[in-house]
Amino acid sequence: MGKSKWNVDFTHSSIDFTIKHMMIANVKGTFHTFEALIEADPQDLTSADIAFNIDLASIDTRNADRDNHLRTGDFFEIEKYPTLSFKAASIVRTGEGKYDVTGEVQLHGVTRSETFAVIFEGAGKDPSGKEIAGFSAKGVINRSNYGLTYNAALETGGVLISDEVQIIIEIELNK
Repeated sequence: MGKSKWNVDFTHSSIDFTIKHMMIANVKGTFHTFEALIEADPQDLTSADIAFNIDLASIDTRNADRDNHLRTGDFFEIEKYPTLSFKAASIVRTGEGKYDVTGEVQLHGVTRSETFAVIFEGAGKDPSGKEIAGFSAKGVINRSNYGLTYNAALETGGVLISDEVQIIIEIELNK
């Protein structure tokens, strides 16, 4: 296919996360607004240019009070740090259609290297004849590494909110 610029089909794409609450339940959420720059050959991501900017104000955990709390200085402090960004620095093939994508995550004024496992889900043409490609990505970040340390101890032991945040990305691209 060759390396070319791709656009995100936002109606078929999502950036979601899961975090453990009270050490027993998973709370899920999504970010509705994000931008992406992707220049790639979907058949071989090793030379791709990949960058994301996520609007943290677009967080949605299906609970307005919790979402508003997450936007405050206890967590994202979005008035000072409105975005989470990612820029790939190294892409290594780990199997057929599988890659480790390592890059710089910038969140809450901190930049750290993180790695996401990416799977090429396939390519084809949509009903209008436009070339499309699909990818999924998963990774885990520790929120404390970014200064997001708000928490509370539980009477039964443990903490209210886990440090680990699972990130799940589903992206459909078109030329």
